[in-house]
This record gives sequence, C-alpha cells and structure tokens, in this order.
Amino acid sequence: MVERTVAKGPRVVVALDFDNADQARAFARRVRPELCRLKVGKELFTRAGPRVVQELMGAGYDIFLDLKFHDIPTTVARACRAAADMGVWMVNVHASGGGAMLRAARDAVEGVAKPPLLIAVTLLTSLSLDDLRELGYAGSIESNVQRLAILAREAGLDGVVCSAHEAAMLQTLWGTPACLVTPGIRPAGSALNDQSRVMTPHEALKAGASYLVIGRPITGAVDPLAVLASINSDIAAL
Repeated sequence: MVERTVAKGPRVVVALDFDNADQARAFARRVRPELCRLKVGKELFTRAGPRVVQELMGAGYDIFLDLKFHDIPTTVARACRAAADMGVWMVNVHASGGGAMLRAARDAVEGVAKPPLLIAVTLLTSLSLDDLRELGYAGSIESNVQRLAILAREAGLDGVVCSAHEAAMLQTLWGTPACLVTPGIRPAGSALNDQSRVMTPHEALKAGASYLVIGRPITGAVDPLAVLASINSDIAAL
C-alpha cells in the first residue's frame, strides 16, 4: 500500500472537534478544500452520523474518519468497509486489536475501487508508563509503540498515528515510506492548550510526518483561512 502513502493535496488535516454538524458546516464554509483536509472524530460522528461526512465530502473535502475501530476482526472489517464505501480518504483502527484484526481491516478496504488510507493507532498519547503497567504491558512506551507499529506494517497498513517526536524513528523502522499522521502540531506562537509535546508544522514535516492534524489553532482563529494560508506557505517547500 506504499504507493498511497502521501497523495497530492493538502498536508494539513483540521480536526473538527465540534459537538454539532452546524458548527462543522459553518467552519467548512470559512476555509477551502485546496488548503486542508478535515477530520471527523467520535463526538461529531456520534451526534451527526454519516450525513455530515457526506455533506463535507460533497463540499470537496477529503475526510479522515477518526473512529479508531477496535473489535473482533469481522466487526472491524465490516466497519472499515462501510467507511470505504462512504468514500472517506482515511480511516483508522487500533493496532492493539492484533494482527488478524489489522489484516481483516486491510482486506476490507482493499475491496473498493478507491481504497482509503488505512492507519493504526499504537498507544494513546494520554497513556503513561504507569497506565501501561496497569494494563499489563511490559517495556517502555517507545518499545510498545515500535512493536505495535511493526504489527501494523506487517499487516499491510499504510502507516500509523504518532507524535511528531516519533516520526523519524518510525520512518526508519518502517523501512519504506510510511504514512505518519501527527497530532500535537502547533504553529509558532500558538497556545499549547492541553498539548505538552508539540512541534511546529515545519519541524514535524522535516522530522518525517506525512500529515499534520491541527485543531484549535485553526478552528478557534478569528481568521482560519489566514492561519491555513500561513501554515501552507511555511511548509510549501517540504
């Protein structure tokens, strides 16, 4: 699946962390599809359903459906196929679901004419080393991220969600170009909000990130179009 790793088009993915479809639609009208892709997560999807995804795609946006599927292989495969049939650009699953689940997800999305990018979540960034011990994981956070990333690679996925601080290591580990989707991106001068380990867009792409997930610095801006234009200008040469 390497040939789909980084497609032409915007490398900024705006997180639509809104609790209703009206806010998501209003934001989409303030920016442009040639400047960004959009991420629909659990809250918005649960409240608004597939319709908001279809409306945003109808407005020209590529959609990252961020639902982090994690279940038995058959259930995850059917969910991924439903997402692929919807026409989303990217979908994700939890690598900790295991190899059989990951392969089932891959096979499901490969069954459509234009498969979405399929990426895996390794460890949630909210998990501490104490949390891993509570869950029965041995080793460091980094070693567990590496192990789960290798599992995703061997299952034929396109890449993983990761911190930009892990991007260089994971690109080397993957062996061929990986699709690395990095949250925790903050344009220079932006507030950190609840993020602690951040990088600027330019730093993250130089480190090996493929796509940059950015939320409040754009969605909360007085002029989100100007912020997007500034970010895209900063990374244009990368």
